[in-house]
Amino acid sequence: MTDATPVRVLLVSTDLMASSRLAGIARATGADVETLAGPMGTPRGTAFDIVLLDLQSLARDVTAHVARGRALGGAAAKVVAFGPHVWKERLDAAVAAGADLAVSRGTVMEDFASLLARVAPR
Repeated sequence: MTDATPVRVLLVSTDLMASSRLAGIARATGADVETLAGPMGTPRGTAFDIVLLDLQSLARDVTAHVARGRALGGAAAKVVAFGPHVWKERLDAAVAAGADLAVSRGTVMEDFASLLARVAPR
């Protein structure tokens, strides 16, 4: 990251193991990460650059989760949904509901730096 201000990421996931792993991966890229253990929680911070929605750990209503992600992230935040690659319909539904991007869980876990560069270039 070349900008002095780190990318602010809000990770919404009820999966504690995945959240912990992903937060570590994100921090290793220089991102500032806050984890929210469910979509109805209230983040401590505001004005996030990216809101990551873990579709696998959230209830079925993708449209509601994307809308909540938008509300949590602030006006400038990019909403990125992720889930198992075999959930193509749910990932596509997230984009149809207004997510800026939907990617596989593997993409988020294994290539987070590239994902950041795509959705929050600095």
